[in-house]
Amino acid sequence: MSGLIGKKIGMTSIFDDNGKNIPCTVIQAGPCIVTQVRTDEVDGYNAVQLGFDDATEKSATKAELGHAKKAGTSVKRKVVEFQGFDEEYKLGDAITVEHFAEGEFVDVSGTSKGKGFQGVVKRHGFGGVGQATHGQHNRLRAPGSIGAASYPARVFKGMRMAGRMGGEKVKVQNLRVLKVVPEKNLLVVKGCVPGHKNAYVIVRK
Repeated sequence: MSGLIGKKIGMTSIFDDNGKNIPCTVIQAGPCIVTQVRTDEVDGYNAVQLGFDDATEKSATKAELGHAKKAGTSVKRKVVEFQGFDEEYKLGDAITVEHFAEGEFVDVSGTSKGKGFQGVVKRHGFGGVGQATHGQHNRLRAPGSIGAASYPARVFKGMRMAGRMGGEKVKVQNLRVLKVVPEKNLLVVKGCVPGHKNAYVIVRK
């Protein structure tokens, strides 16, 4: 699937033609620079490597500097490979937000917000004990029993317990493109996408 690397700007809402208020996310998509072209003859598959968001030379390794120099561009913070582009691209070409059109459906993937160590009520949607009477004492959000007795004498793998929550790769599919703003490289999609503000996201169509 072809696409672009972007940055989540934040959420807002816009009104459609019928006057309905639609929640949406604003993404700065591109411009992405072609930093490498993969071919069948050399690599065994066809793909285009795109770079987004300039990094300082001071923070780059010599390998990254050489890689960027070959493409005639600056070092990029985020580099991702994409397949399925219809056009032929050369090193140093720029792909803008105009790759997308209004009304299209896109998939957006990113890293979800990290929530830290959370209990079973927040992490897995447990209901808690449900009452505060009948001898129940400060156990409202406890997980309850996690197994049986001498058989099976162990806790089954995958048992839902408290633990680290968030900070995982998440893909949200079939988000409609509501607006494309080429002058500012902005893409407005319906609904929400994973990650905090200024987090990198990958938009594919």
